Amino acid sequence: MTPLEELSLLISEKGRRILVAQSAVDLKTLQGENSVYILQLPEDSHAAGGRAGGFGERRVEKIYCFHYQNGACRKLFEVESPEKLERFELPYHAAGTPVILPDGSERVMSGIIDPEFVASYKQVV
Repeated sequence: MTPLEELSLLISEKGRRILVAQSAVDLKTLQGENSVYILQLPEDSHAAGGRAGGFGERRVEKIYCFHYQNGACRKLFEVESPEKLERFELPYHAAGTPVILPDGSERVMSGIIDPEFVASYKQVV
């Protein structure tokens, strides 16, 4: 499976995931430069974007990182070690974020588009 196929599958298939990206995600053109993180949440989790009144559990099982630039997509890493996952700050204000898939269709998933948040992720690795 190519990195683009894997990223498309992670965005398309059912599951509890949060997208964190540097800019709007367009997998059809792959133009410009973008870093895309997919945070995999446990299936039994009830926390997608935030905690009501600070209660509830926010835990990530795995983080995938992809980067695309000028038509080429590559996978940078995949992390599932609890010690490493603890270093990543979770977005508390994830909202419906549109993503354009390689076939031109659009999928909306929980996520944020925030260059500063992505910059903080890059410092963790």
